[in-house]
Amino acid sequence: MIINDPEVIERILDECRTIAVVGLSANPYRPSYGVARYLQQHGYRIIPVNPHENEVLGERSFPSLADLPEKVDLADIFRRSEEAGQHIDEAIRLGLKAVWMQEGVIDQAAAERALSAGLMVVMDRCILKEHIKTEEGKRK
Repeated sequence: MIINDPEVIERILDECRTIAVVGLSANPYRPSYGVARYLQQHGYRIIPVNPHENEVLGERSFPSLADLPEKVDLADIFRRSEEAGQHIDEAIRLGLKAVWMQEGVIDQAAAERALSAGLMVVMDRCILKEHIKTEEGKRK
């Protein structure tokens, strides 16, 4: 597997139905909010991971991936690049299927660790934009 492989992106969008959105903000003007709302509207279960929020988009927020009461498939990371690695390492420890670093979030070393651990990895891409592209491709 390689980072940002189009087949991997499609697999993640098809198979990863429960998504922990790390850094999800309750502020509707933040990109994390708009992306998570879009995912919810398209049948994904989102679980907010943010120690500064109690609830976002009708879902209880948790301080970390390790605090989640249920297994998730994907960690969608909306954090600064220098903070992404700790969440990726947590995703590896918890045995998630995949990690997705949003546009502008780049940590090559953490991405390589996730790949080595067998996770599917997307970096510096927007899951909303990729979902739209994939859906348009299916309609053609």
